[in-house]
Amino acid sequence: MTIRLATIEDMEGVKALLRKYHRDTISDEDRPDGFVTTAITDEQPTELIEKEKGVTIIAEPAEDGPDKVLGFCFAAPWEFWEAWPLFRHMIDIIPDYEFEGKKITLSDTYQYGPMCVDRSIRGTGAFEDLFFASLEQFRDRFLLMLTFVNQINKRSENAHNNKAHMETIGTFDFGDNHYFLMGIRTDAADIYRRHNG
Repeated sequence: MTIRLATIEDMEGVKALLRKYHRDTISDEDRPDGFVTTAITDEQPTELIEKEKGVTIIAEPAEDGPDKVLGFCFAAPWEFWEAWPLFRHMIDIIPDYEFEGKKITLSDTYQYGPMCVDRSIRGTGAFEDLFFASLEQFRDRFLLMLTFVNQINKRSENAHNNKAHMETIGTFDFGDNHYFLMGIRTDAADIYRRHNG
């Protein structure tokens, strides 16, 4: 398996994995282990790949045809996310928070997620490898990566706290849901790479 930036040739594999684990289409068998909730159109991953270089994948090379996508991670500046009401709300409230004693600014931060890893490779370190590979892609552009986790999604909260070593910055509400706002310095990718080869 390889971890790399996605190309347009990977689009169908990314969309297939998204369908497999999206809240609206996930199987009853897979649902207890977590699911993706962000609604993504066919055009949005294309923009992320071509314009932002914002889709990092775990791929299993194929002898003929496209590689099999076993994991993906989306990340982009806030401008990309403005189409979603939840992200617009985050854009409004982020300047109210601090990280390491300093006010958070939109210009120094970007948003990561959704992220998805196929069930077949969970527990192998794939989550951590994919997370930090994505983080490294934005290290030279931003100081801080932010994301949100629904407070009822304990699996995701545990993964982001204990595997990704993200810090819980605060909480916020949107609609009927309660979220953790989480962050990590982008230079944490350097530390992870040194410790994990």
